[in-house]
Amino acid sequence: MEVSCFSQNVLLVTLLLAIAVSLVESQGTKVGFYSTSCPRVESIVRSTVQSHFGSDPTIAPGLLRMHFHDCFVHGCDASILIDGPGTEKTAPPNLLLRGYEVIDDAKTQLEAACPGVVSCADILALAARDSVVLTRGASWAVPTGRRDGTVSQASDAANLPGFRDSVDVQKQKFAAKGLNTQDLVTLVGGHTIGTTACQFFRYRLYNFTTTGNGADPAITAAFVSQLQALCPQNGDGSRRIGLDTGSVNRFDNSFFANLRDGKGILESDQRLWTDASTKTFVQRFLGIRGLLGLTFNIEFGRSMVKMSNIEVKTGTVGEIRKVCSKVN
Repeated sequence: MEVSCFSQNVLLVTLLLAIAVSLVESQGTKVGFYSTSCPRVESIVRSTVQSHFGSDPTIAPGLLRMHFHDCFVHGCDASILIDGPGTEKTAPPNLLLRGYEVIDDAKTQLEAACPGVVSCADILALAARDSVVLTRGASWAVPTGRRDGTVSQASDAANLPGFRDSVDVQKQKFAAKGLNTQDLVTLVGGHTIGTTACQFFRYRLYNFTTTGNGADPAITAAFVSQLQALCPQNGDGSRRIGLDTGSVNRFDNSFFANLRDGKGILESDQRLWTDASTKTFVQRFLGIRGLLGLTFNIEFGRSMVKMSNIEVKTGTVGEIRKVCSKVN
């Protein structure tokens, strides 16, 4: 009976992913876009990410976050990669992004193998997927065929979700990109890997309230003490702290357990548990009895496919950059 149920679940997951991919392909991208023009594209990107990951595992959350920040501004068009004064790179939310050298490395290799064929936007989408796999998350088929944008302005990064955003604001920002509440919770779950700096959450630990210990009451009291030891009130604001306590380097659903237990690091993350509209999805990822369960790894792939096709440029729109940091 267990084998039968498992087989049915596998078939269901395969069907759902196939539906998601078919919807995406109607938007101009498709799985295997480079199957004849550059058949080794995925293996080249994968081996490049793997090589950099081997010497610096923190590159995985860096690439995932970079893809997210790219897609929310002008769509997934690699505008985040363009150098220059006043570009997206220079916007405050993007100053700590990292992993540019990985994309540049992959692009150099792809230009040698297939000159002028593979877009930087597709390299970034593939690298984000490979980063999840390297941190023991599930893989998914990445539709390709995006072209690179030619506009990159720091002022346009103002619509990126922020660490102090309420759930309503987060939902508005995601809805503006065609992403629903489930997508919001699922994609924020990407914080299961990676770190943040004390400066982005320390305000929650001191003088947040005028009662009790002065900390955000959404944080478990014992955890407040741990965080205060790591991030003293007048300490180094750049010190890095894991976003998923106890599982910072593994792509899993423990991030949601931490939200349930009052151990969300960013205020915007913890609010997913305190707001009823998002709490249900957190509970479903945790398999709370009485609710229809959701498998985080599977849903993450589906939401990533949706996100990676936000306002994509295909056909003759945009360009294929020769160098990812420069418009042709």
